[in-house]
Amino acid sequence: MSFPKLLFITPPFTQFNTPYPATAYLKGYFGTLNVPCSQADLSLETILKLFSSEVLSGIFERAVSSMTVLPAHLKRMVRLRKEYVDTIDVAIAYLQGKERSLAHMICSGDFLPESSRFGDEEDLEWAFGTMGIHDRARHLITLYLEDIADFIRETVEPNFGFTKYAEHLGRSASSFDAIQAELDKPSTLIDSLMYECLEAVLVRERPDWVMITVPFPGNLYSALRCGKFIKQYNPDIRIVLGGGFPSTELRELTDIRIFNYTDYIVLDDGELPLSRLIEYDGSDDSVLVRTYLCRNGKVLYFNDCDLEDIPQSEKGTPDYSGLFLDKYLSVIDMLNPMHSLWSNGRWNKLTLAHGCYWGKCAFCDGSLDYIGRYQPDKAACIVDRMEKLIADTGERGFHFVDEAAPPVLLKELAIEILRRGLKVVWWGNIRFEKSFTADLCRLLRESGCIAVSGGLEVASDRLLKLINKGVSLEQVSRVTAHFTESGIMVHAYLMYGFPTETVQETIDSLEVVRQLFMTGLVQSAFWHRFALTAHSPVGKHPEEYNIQITESPFCGFARNDLSFIDRTGTEHELFGEGLRCSLYNYMRGTGFDVPLQKWFDIPVPRTQIPPRLIERFLEGDVQDDSKNENKRLLWMYPYPEIRLVERKKKGKVFLSCEILLIDKKVEERFYLEKEWGKWLEKEIPHWMLSEDIPHTFGDMKRNFESFFPDEFERFLSTPLWKTIRRSYLVLI
Repeated sequence: MSFPKLLFITPPFTQFNTPYPATAYLKGYFGTLNVPCSQADLSLETILKLFSSEVLSGIFERAVSSMTVLPAHLKRMVRLRKEYVDTIDVAIAYLQGKERSLAHMICSGDFLPESSRFGDEEDLEWAFGTMGIHDRARHLITLYLEDIADFIRETVEPNFGFTKYAEHLGRSASSFDAIQAELDKPSTLIDSLMYECLEAVLVRERPDWVMITVPFPGNLYSALRCGKFIKQYNPDIRIVLGGGFPSTELRELTDIRIFNYTDYIVLDDGELPLSRLIEYDGSDDSVLVRTYLCRNGKVLYFNDCDLEDIPQSEKGTPDYSGLFLDKYLSVIDMLNPMHSLWSNGRWNKLTLAHGCYWGKCAFCDGSLDYIGRYQPDKAACIVDRMEKLIADTGERGFHFVDEAAPPVLLKELAIEILRRGLKVVWWGNIRFEKSFTADLCRLLRESGCIAVSGGLEVASDRLLKLINKGVSLEQVSRVTAHFTESGIMVHAYLMYGFPTETVQETIDSLEVVRQLFMTGLVQSAFWHRFALTAHSPVGKHPEEYNIQITESPFCGFARNDLSFIDRTGTEHELFGEGLRCSLYNYMRGTGFDVPLQKWFDIPVPRTQIPPRLIERFLEGDVQDDSKNENKRLLWMYPYPEIRLVERKKKGKVFLSCEILLIDKKVEERFYLEKEWGKWLEKEIPHWMLSEDIPHTFGDMKRNFESFFPDEFERFLSTPLWKTIRRSYLVLI
């Protein structure tokens, strides 16, 4: 059977530090079917054209004529235009991992022109205190690019943003009118650069179908511009839109105008709908799955509900071939450690499972397929994909992009990584489950985990219960302590403005956050303002949360974000800046002694949270192995050296067991009673990763007591066992 040729496109601007994975997933799947396909990241390619000496020179020259009306910081940039043009290509190359010899000159301030983004010297000095020279250089180049981006936005393209191009047009646009008006305007400079990149791809690949992913509202405008260009370039090419934006926003679509820019729109996972589309001849609509089309001036939706979606295990490994992996830009955002991790380097993106294993949070779109249908992969399959991606991309860093990674699957993943001796680093999203014990966190760290992000959301037990988060403040405190003590960075997603949240609860939440940072349990965080969505439990049942939805009549295009009135009357928007400012200081390790009221421009009540609440939560978190009889024993380091040696005590010579514990950093020597040592020598092999049959703590206890009745508790109290449990052995 002959297949049409497919081209998958990521439109501007999504991200430019690493490929957005949607096209790689689809290419990987269709590759398993032997369908010819290719992909292009127009987001990266357009950015590289825009931030080039040739294009930047033209932008500055056009600005010369309007110098008199420009604000002072932009005038300065025009006057320094030669310096910007002369440095831009080298600066971009540095962010691509080239031109590293310039680090010292960049850091000395003798290379890059500076404007308003460099204004806060105090912040730079604080940041540089924790950075090496290459990171400093990348941070300075990041500020330099942000200056240029500001210039472009204020003189050339008001809608420009590194990752949010014309975002306001797509965000909950009930009517297509504003988008249509923008599309009817002449092409902008950025549009023209994008067209150049797109045409080059079309000439090179000669596709029959073009699939455009629209993950965010900020991609919609450029995606439709791409569709318009393709229809003019070759009307025979069929165009499909898919991705996160259509799947959340366009589920009630009736406006036909979007079909001037695309032939089809598919929802949710694209593998099955696209498989059906490329075989569709227009005669039998019943074969279509989750697909919109326009016929006779009417939007039609077809969905063969009898078909099961393609299992996660059959989707193949993401295929990044055809993308310019050596041209992505590694920038450094120093304001937030997790944001810095995300942007600092290129990450192979993978999912551990389809959907969310919890799927109950009141604010989340749990009714939609991408969250509601949970289907985990097997650990062996995931690690197979990791090994293939390392071979394909040369990168050993992985970002697991699940809504929340299940603890049991993470445990199995870590064991499989360690069993294969795979050297990787990875991070992802979790829920602060009590299952993340100190032992499990140590295991995850040993397998390469460097960071986790989880939703604390509202630091109030009442609101956590109302949200149906399934965690408590005490539980969050203990779990974050386990991660932090294991050397894993913790990022907390925070939320304010949830329905019925009082001013007192907002201030109390801030106090909890202050204590979490002050005790070192959390290293990074971000406050989000609550947004009501149509597909969430709150959106579906507003009366249960004491809110009134106030959205205007639906006009046929997008529907997701909803406006509402909180009947409790709290003006949540008044607290955003104070929460942001306090958090910024806490992440820097400052401001802990500042009274909470000082962060706000309005009167706020004193916190009712006890000053040592988090510390008290931790006091009861004591390791008790007696409760772990069914937990598996896992030895994480080389087998210890155990030998009989002669020792003297009070003039007498006796035999003792010398045990040398070895890890990556230190060696520790202990002595044990001879018979106990001989038992331990035979016992430890059962704890190794190579063992197929799990050996539990209960097995060990019973084995020990068969030789040494009534002595197990004394063995557990030895310095040797305490050291083993602290550093060498985990119970999971």
